[in-house]
Amino acid sequence: MQRRRFLSLGACALPASLLSTSLIPAQARAASSSIPALSAAEGWRTFELTTQVDLPAGTGANGPANVWLPVAASPSGAYQHALATRWDAPGAQAGLRTVRGAAGVGVPMLAVAWPDAAAQDTRTVTLTNTFATRDRHVDLSQPPSASAPRESPAVLRQYLQPTELQPTGGLVRETAEKITRGEKGDVEKARAIYQWIVENCRREGSVRGCGTGDVRYLLTTGDLAGKCADINALFTALARSVGIPARDAYGVRVATSRHGFNSLGKAGDVTRAQHCRAEFYAAGYGWVPVDPADVRKVVLEEVPGGLPLDDLRVRAARAMLFGQWEMNWVAFNHGADIALPGAQVARDATVPFLMYPNGEVARARLDSLDPDTFRYRMNAREITA
Repeated sequence: MQRRRFLSLGACALPASLLSTSLIPAQARAASSSIPALSAAEGWRTFELTTQVDLPAGTGANGPANVWLPVAASPSGAYQHALATRWDAPGAQAGLRTVRGAAGVGVPMLAVAWPDAAAQDTRTVTLTNTFATRDRHVDLSQPPSASAPRESPAVLRQYLQPTELQPTGGLVRETAEKITRGEKGDVEKARAIYQWIVENCRREGSVRGCGTGDVRYLLTTGDLAGKCADINALFTALARSVGIPARDAYGVRVATSRHGFNSLGKAGDVTRAQHCRAEFYAAGYGWVPVDPADVRKVVLEEVPGGLPLDDLRVRAARAMLFGQWEMNWVAFNHGADIALPGAQVARDATVPFLMYPNGEVARARLDSLDPDTFRYRMNAREITA
């Protein structure tokens, strides 16, 4: 894969003297001062997500080590607020950084480095994110409103750009133009793309992790199978190719579903519960949440043996997930083609997206999709009064 050039970094690493204490970073403190009162009566729920990494030690693990962890964000749209970020990384150089990926989209992360770690050293980091979420619903049955949230032209231009794995020309544009032919307006074009994906894609359980999001491969081979990072990336690329700003949202599930879907939630140990979603922008509505990948997840996993597309449960998910997200899930970022700061392995210095912990030991990359060998765990709990 062609690697994109590293663009920029935000805050520098914090001094070692501060690393073993629990910290609320300056940007988190600044954000919290502008957060309104988050009332449970208005649907807000508060969660704590803890990620713990214990790097391998022993023979073959000598040398420097790095870990990069996604952190909860406060995205545009009043559905999630990051409340606090704190970590403990004894003996390491660590700090929050924002890396600019494709089209300059910022990706916040905790970057942790042990420059001269020896094999017998204990190298651990614990990251705790506290955040509040509430369900999203954009009522597309109503006409567009002048009072709807607006996005800046500069941001909209960012989310029309191609990425390494999501081109917007050639076969991608040809496919999107066929799907949207005769449709008027961005909402109806996006709806046509959503319905086409639900009808033609399938979730493939054998795919590792959430997939790779390689849209060109999906369309070139005609094998429209994968998981959420594949299926929702296809929505994003197709929408962008016909002039509709769209973006992926990378995160993890943190609670069971309150809408009756067994397959669309996870609580407690969420180490393997990563999930990518998508959204598009329409004037008069703002950012509109969608999730065709989760419709196909209901088809495959809601009950043993799967469900047909015309099952009532699938039909309910299909209707809900064009315009709604149940926020038993936390968003990390919208970025793509991300250069990991300080990476020692040049060929793996750029990742398509940051949804999993990433790391390297003794200049060898760890497998983000194998948490048992990498040795990381993620745990989510809801905080109630």
